[in-house]
Amino acid sequence: MSSEPVNVNDFKELARLKLPKMYYDFYAGGAEDEHTLRENIQAFCRIMIRPRVLVDVSQIDMSTTILGHRISAPILVAPTAAHKLAFHEGEQATARAAAAAKTIMILSYSSTCSIEEVASSCNAVRFFQLYIYKRRDISALLAQRAERFGYKAIVLTADTPRLGRREADIKNKMIRPPIKNLDGLMSFDVNADQGSKFETYANVTLDASLRWEVCPISCSDSLYVYFLSSLGIIFYHPQDIMWLRSTTSLPILIKGILTHEDATKAVEAGVDGIIVSNHGARQLDFAPATISVLEEVVHAVKGKIPVLLDGGVRRGTDVFKALALGAQAVLIGRPVLFGLAAKGEGGVRTVLEMLKNELEISMALSGCPCIKDITRSHVRTPYDKLPSML
Repeated sequence: MSSEPVNVNDFKELARLKLPKMYYDFYAGGAEDEHTLRENIQAFCRIMIRPRVLVDVSQIDMSTTILGHRISAPILVAPTAAHKLAFHEGEQATARAAAAAKTIMILSYSSTCSIEEVASSCNAVRFFQLYIYKRRDISALLAQRAERFGYKAIVLTADTPRLGRREADIKNKMIRPPIKNLDGLMSFDVNADQGSKFETYANVTLDASLRWEVCPISCSDSLYVYFLSSLGIIFYHPQDIMWLRSTTSLPILIKGILTHEDATKAVEAGVDGIIVSNHGARQLDFAPATISVLEEVVHAVKGKIPVLLDGGVRRGTDVFKALALGAQAVLIGRPVLFGLAAKGEGGVRTVLEMLKNELEISMALSGCPCIKDITRSHVRTPYDKLPSML
């Protein structure tokens, strides 16, 4: 590209030119035919903004609060893996950029910098994203390390009982660096005759038995349990959210909710927030675009806990639309990685600043001086047309 990027989409091409193909495909790719990957972005294009005029917008305030933490704009850095594939300073550079933007970074469990290294990189509010492993003690230890080093919330990713079929990674036989947070806790040696080593490793280690409900403890767990069961005495595993809650005093957000039913169960399970997400379209292809189901989740929650949106946000108008449909904030994933790959820490700063500037313009041109002024009446979705057609 002959000129400097003027929007976050420009960083994608810069990253493609700079990264090895294997790493670019790892960041950019989605599951199978990548229908959901495309739809995450295209679904925003079907939502129209209904601007109001003759409103005093001489001062625009984009600041908001997430779980009691004040941020400059409702734009967070999503948890994404292996930032050192993009830039040698990895997540530490991303953390400094998020701090400069006065927003929250959610550190991925599969970061190439450790929980401790990122915590020491700068003074800022951070959350930690967590998976539940078959070895529950490792998940508990990660949550406790995050709490000890000043992270303010745990983001439990719930949509990965197995890894989605990411065909670009399979073709490339993707090899990614070890997960720094698991050094000394878990072996990374796996046999992957077909597919990517990352896929094989995830499928071997992640706990696919996670559930909303409590369940009986298997008799095979111990002879003691077997003896008591023979007497008609049944013990139960705690509900999995309850188990995680027992390991940390931090608030817990659940990421990966796409339906009214699961949103209702999340509220009943006592989580502190929901992130509407399809994992960047990297898990189940033909899962719905997140913006298309955001309102369904918001209605199910009924204001009891905050709802955030992850997936497909590339413009300030996208942020505006998500807020109008009930999201308290949005998460930005790939644009951050592409900014990091193209221009390091400065690239991430620019990406976040671009989105903030675009949001400010969208608010001004729509007659919304502050975040609370953005309401459902400011957008029209394809579903709004249905009643008039009946």
